[in-house]
Amino acid sequence: MIIDKKNDIKDRQRAAELVVNVGLLFNAILAFVKVSVGIIGHSQGLLADGINSVSDVIYFVVVKIFVRLSGKPADSKHPYGHHQLESIAALVVGAFVITTGAAIFWDSVNSAFDLFVGTAPQFKVRMFVLGVALVTIISKIFLTLHANRISQKTGNLAISALARDHRNDIFASMGAAIGIILNMLGIAWGDPLAGAVVALIVAKTGLDILQEASSDLMDNVPSKEIASRIHELLDGVEEIKSIEDIHAHRFGPYLVLNLTIGIDGDLSVKDGDKIADTVEIKLISSLEMLRKVYVHYHPVNIKDLYY
Repeated sequence: MIIDKKNDIKDRQRAAELVVNVGLLFNAILAFVKVSVGIIGHSQGLLADGINSVSDVIYFVVVKIFVRLSGKPADSKHPYGHHQLESIAALVVGAFVITTGAAIFWDSVNSAFDLFVGTAPQFKVRMFVLGVALVTIISKIFLTLHANRISQKTGNLAISALARDHRNDIFASMGAAIGIILNMLGIAWGDPLAGAVVALIVAKTGLDILQEASSDLMDNVPSKEIASRIHELLDGVEEIKSIEDIHAHRFGPYLVLNLTIGIDGDLSVKDGDKIADTVEIKLISSLEMLRKVYVHYHPVNIKDLYY
């Protein structure tokens, strides 16, 4: 179950926009604090984490626009609404996450190498920098839990992507904290090296987001769980002799299903239509993520099914 059909679409929209607005506000504050403290406190790791937050602010603004547009009502050109914009927004997030991860990795590796070989000046990171990293971790845990809860309730892929980005920021800040501690212990190159490791985790999550969003836009077959549930529901319809094909189109949290079934060739077209209506009603009433079901049927030779 993704979302109750009786819920007002506006409630879903408001919940998604709340996640974006809260995340945007927190990221803007954290970006300013981490960049400022990273420079003042001589922490390459926290500065890189702050730059990551700056990029978060940019694509949160982009996602805010897409989420707002996805809530527009259906029209003649978009009979199922504009919910696919959520998948496009997720693609934007994934691309930004990968780009940010690559940039932080490159900068961190260069800084770590320069410090290791002694070609760059070494600065002692100040104690208060560690406190900022720890506050960031706590804030991002809250944001991750909040975004995950709304994502599961609404089935909004863009919000799911933002939840994973918040989770990435937890790892990024943990890496910054570890690097700060290493610097305090006299291992100056440990600070940027920790940032490089975190950057790889960030980039991997970006790839995962891109893959999931692309799958939805390319109309992949339904998950095994949904397909199995469809088979289970239709097993009780005696007139259906076979299920030939299941194909779904995703529109935000909803699915539009194309189903091909085989029925007894001796039945009339009227009987076939009645079976198709039965299938449609049964599936839509049982699977709340379904917006529409198109049932195609054709005659089958019953003997071929058993011999």
